[in-house]
Amino acid sequence: MINSWTKRDALLGGAVSLFSLSSAAAQLQNPPLVRAPQQPASPPPTSVVLRSDQIEVLLRVLTQAYTHGFEPAAFSPEPVLPLLNAREAAARQAGQGQLIGLTLRYAKAVRTGRLAPDAFLGEWGLRPAPYDPGSDFIQAAAQDRLGPWLDSLPPPYTGYQTLRKGLATYRDIAAAGGWKTLASGEPLKLGAAGDPRIAALEARLAVEDTTVAVDRAPVFDAALQQALMRAQKRFGLNPDGGLGPMTLAALNVPVERRIDQILANMERWRWLPQQLPADRIQVNIAAAVMSVFHDDAPNLTMRAVTGRPGDETPMLQSTIRSIVLNPPWNVPSSIAAKELWPKERASPGYLKRNDFVIISTGEGTSRLQQKAGPKAALGLVKFDFDNPYGVYLHDTPSRSKFASFSRLASHGCVRLEKPIPLAKQLLASSPDWQPDVVDATLASGKTVRAPLAQPIAVFLLYWTAYMTPDGQMNFRDDPYGWDKELVLRIAAGGPGPA
Repeated sequence: MINSWTKRDALLGGAVSLFSLSSAAAQLQNPPLVRAPQQPASPPPTSVVLRSDQIEVLLRVLTQAYTHGFEPAAFSPEPVLPLLNAREAAARQAGQGQLIGLTLRYAKAVRTGRLAPDAFLGEWGLRPAPYDPGSDFIQAAAQDRLGPWLDSLPPPYTGYQTLRKGLATYRDIAAAGGWKTLASGEPLKLGAAGDPRIAALEARLAVEDTTVAVDRAPVFDAALQQALMRAQKRFGLNPDGGLGPMTLAALNVPVERRIDQILANMERWRWLPQQLPADRIQVNIAAAVMSVFHDDAPNLTMRAVTGRPGDETPMLQSTIRSIVLNPPWNVPSSIAAKELWPKERASPGYLKRNDFVIISTGEGTSRLQQKAGPKAALGLVKFDFDNPYGVYLHDTPSRSKFASFSRLASHGCVRLEKPIPLAKQLLASSPDWQPDVVDATLASGKTVRAPLAQPIAVFLLYWTAYMTPDGQMNFRDDPYGWDKELVLRIAAGGPGPA
């Protein structure tokens, strides 16, 4: 199908050989006492001779590549079939080589995605590990395990598999004509009657929610209100049960755009390691939610505040090794220049009143630091982890934003709704940092770094489409425009060589 933003490139033709033949050993003027045995050259994967049943395995997988979000023509084996069915042995051999080349390109795309390393935005710090499928293919063919090998390539996560289901559902919706745009007007709510938009709203909700009974009666009743509230929850909106501007905008997003969101999120799943740590912290930047996983199951979830557009929270993977209690804030020079010094000029004494001090950094330079305390922007707790962006998780004295359904408001760091319970959970295995010690240290006001006995992985991820356990697709806004950008960059590069 055609994307809502762009057409994808057509299939790159021709077989691709991944291995070059090794050169012979260098000639020596004087014969060696012991001559090392010459290693035989590795044959290119495209020269492997496949049995008919192995060819059928490749054809089956490539025919299903569409279900992984690829365009129908991207890995279609149709152009190769005439060669595979030819009477001449040379033609059949050429067909096998092209089929194997196509399989290798598919293997790389479904395992690590379709972007070249230089096609990633700087903020997309989560990158897939390099993968060369050639040797794996040769081994799988020799061991008669092509099917299991190919089945192991997609991301082995429930989140990815449920997106495949959602993709099929929304492609079916698109094939049936999608949904009609709802007309704007005064907000609709419970008790409204006689407005033709009520029947249109009911029909629109029924497209994605099969529990909605469409009677087209022009009455906004309790059943319609409940259906609208379910939709609002799926979009991450305030479930007030009324059709206001934000809900109207979410319902009017075209089905093609929703499909592209699913495709973009499937691509990001391919950037993750093949196995996630069983104990980890995950932040969904787009939804502004943080979850702690223990033994691969979430045991603590809280709201977060993530970067506003223009101050994006980057995608990345790192490890938290320590926690700073009562942290000072070393103000980035950009924030000082754009926000704090203008406030000082507008209201002299602003910096002193808010516990900011000027710290000399030597050679005539200085920076602003906000001292630890009740006014500190980082609150009582800071969770450090190595990354090139200078971001971290932290507390905040500004609590009002956590009550909002739109929580993209930070300079890029992640503010946490319940940072002290998180700190105590992470420090629980440290004998020197039991909860009473943490409380006493926080009360003292002293800045102390507490090392974790068990460091924990942290992932900052950008999920704008995912399926909940009830089988419903959830969508969030694309606040940074990264869904659109990813689809455009994939289209510009095509599936690429293996």
